[in-house]
Amino acid sequence: MPSDQASELRQLMEATESAPTRRSALASKDRRAARVLAVTSGKGGVGKTNLAVNLSARLAQMNRRVLLIDADLGLANADVLCGIGGGVNLAHVVSGRCSLDEATIKAPGGFHLIRGASGLAQMAALNEFERGRLLRMIDRLVQNYDLILLDTGAGIGPNVLGFCAAADDVLVVTTPEPTAVTDAYGLIKSLVRTDEATRVNLLVNMARDPHEARGVHQRIGAVCRRFLGLSIHDAGYVLYDPKVPQAIRYRKLLTLQEPDSPAGACLTRLAHRIDREATDQRGHSFFRRMASWLAG
Repeated sequence: MPSDQASELRQLMEATESAPTRRSALASKDRRAARVLAVTSGKGGVGKTNLAVNLSARLAQMNRRVLLIDADLGLANADVLCGIGGGVNLAHVVSGRCSLDEATIKAPGGFHLIRGASGLAQMAALNEFERGRLLRMIDRLVQNYDLILLDTGAGIGPNVLGFCAAADDVLVVTTPEPTAVTDAYGLIKSLVRTDEATRVNLLVNMARDPHEARGVHQRIGAVCRRFLGLSIHDAGYVLYDPKVPQAIRYRKLLTLQEPDSPAGACLTRLAHRIDREATDQRGHSFFRRMASWLAG
């Protein structure tokens, strides 16, 4: 690496440690860093991405500045659910062909979206210059939004665990199916091993009724307390609703098309809860936690 680039990156990492002065100036202007929520799941097919895009749209309707980053680096499809065609994505950002700002587009409902891409498994092995460039862009973005949602991939791969460890909160999505419940617990166990400070919230999607959702929460919660010494937070549930697959088929967002449907009402309730907690709580900055992961 050229010496001028290495010098620049050393200064960047030093600035990470001496950031309070600059951050205090930003805070004095009421420009607090966005609270970051990672939406994830142990198993694919549980409706995680559909939840993420609909929550983003609902939060934007509440006059919040919302950014959704499709951080599923293998099978990204948030743009498909939004009915948006192809364009620049995280692959272009990593390769240096564009900035995160240039990759940000306006999505239905008023939130901003950064598309993901396939073939980015090397994200956890970025070289020093790529890490520094991404850090600077992320640092700038978190000051421009109230909430940033990261739609991670499913499973316990390094990319998923890395993004979850960098977030303020993690929303683990499961369904009542036994395989989904088992994989959700496996993910939670991996998250705790990666970062004991991770705040885990559990959401039951496609529940037949509140009773079934409570049963799933109780089963996973009991196992987490017994074997992990962890109390997971109850994020609620989203009811099974035939209007959900219908909206997906037509690439429309449920919270925009059918906000009063059973699932739409659950998503609205969840959005208000996330908004309230994002206002009341400010944890470690995303920049500081992501910097630790990327530099690790």
